Amino acid sequence: MANFSKSSVPQFSVDVYQNEYLPDGGREVNAIVTVTATGGGTVGTAVGASYAPGQGPSAGVAVMVDCSGSMDYPPTKMRNARDATAAAIDTLRDGTHFAVIGGTHVAKEVYPGGGALAVADRTTREQAKQALRRLSAGGGTAIGTWLRLADRLLSSADVTIRHGILLTDGRNEHESPEDLKAALDSCAGRFTCDARGVGTDWEVKEVTGIASALLGTADIVADPTGLAADFTQMMETAMGKEVADVALRLWTPVGTTIKYVKQVAPTVEQLTDRRTEAGPRAGDYPTGSWGDESRDYHVCVEVPSAGLGQEMLAARVSLVVPQPDGSVQNLGAQGLIRAVWTDDMVASTSINPQVAHYTGQAELAQAIQQGLDLRKAGDMDGATAKLGRAVQLASASGNADTAKLLAKVVDVVDAATGTVRLKAKVAEADEMTLETRSTKTVRVKK
Repeated sequence: MANFSKSSVPQFSVDVYQNEYLPDGGREVNAIVTVTATGGGTVGTAVGASYAPGQGPSAGVAVMVDCSGSMDYPPTKMRNARDATAAAIDTLRDGTHFAVIGGTHVAKEVYPGGGALAVADRTTREQAKQALRRLSAGGGTAIGTWLRLADRLLSSADVTIRHGILLTDGRNEHESPEDLKAALDSCAGRFTCDARGVGTDWEVKEVTGIASALLGTADIVADPTGLAADFTQMMETAMGKEVADVALRLWTPVGTTIKYVKQVAPTVEQLTDRRTEAGPRAGDYPTGSWGDESRDYHVCVEVPSAGLGQEMLAARVSLVVPQPDGSVQNLGAQGLIRAVWTDDMVASTSINPQVAHYTGQAELAQAIQQGLDLRKAGDMDGATAKLGRAVQLASASGNADTAKLLAKVVDVVDAATGTVRLKAKVAEADEMTLETRSTKTVRVKK
């Protein structure tokens, strides 16, 4: 079992990277906001709470295992899923609330049953692993029902961190896309969820869409024998979360509008449409749960035009956690985004290195997705152009992992110019891996 000995909760900091200088008449301000949480190590019931080493955290986890008929082809797939879930259960810290759900065209409580969560200790972990032996494949796939059951179970316990782990091997064929979307809408903000596709018969956009909506991670496990290691890593990460429901709060002065907000590291995630109003000229953007980690956000603000020599506060960034009584707790970290108008052409036309880097990383993710879509649609010229641009961007930014994945789909003639040829034959797993991981970014080299 993993050993967690720290007992403090993390301290948050905010750093803003931008070129604040605008030319005469300039209105668009871009900034990279780096949020860092340090010094934590156990899950606390509230910011500022601490626990003695070994005490149980305030966390609940629901593991959703696909048990549809296709999990029996080959039969080792179901066995690997059972073994992976057992490994995840072994990683649970004492005191964590948990449940296992078997998912087909309906959702069933595998353990503990009775509409509740179990509390992890030596006995319940062993009981849960015994219950896994009863998992068998048969039936369809309706992922929305799995998520709704996970939500009901997770909300039955008085915990701060609520997290799901979802495994599927097939397409969501036994409910409509609207049903899945409605389930995701109802679960969003109530728990976070990591989603994994095993094998190659699932739909990438479904799995990544689930993770995106529920502020979790998505990945492919092409070979089912890799599931146990992946599940263990996911559960260890979940056990390291200390603060739930952190929101990036942006306040802007009169006449200023937020054009967009997106997470740009460790993955690209659009947050603009997830804004909730938070008082006069302020809005909150959800970021999910945090442990010891750092993430980067791109904030684009449109300011009213001003004269040369003038300066203004374009936006104020802070971090808040909503409380059960409707109030919010401010995490004490703050950053300022500024605008200064100048006639110095060098100052006003230079692009901040962080902003330039992440603009390229966002374009890289988009180029991959568009290129693969064009390839599937039979537009080989369009696919070659987009994937060539992706190779060029990955090379220029030092994104070696993405460059390796691209090289399995295209033959790279010249990375610097983006000259590529589409491979005649591409393994399905390689194409799906590239699509699933297309939003993963690398950070700016300091």
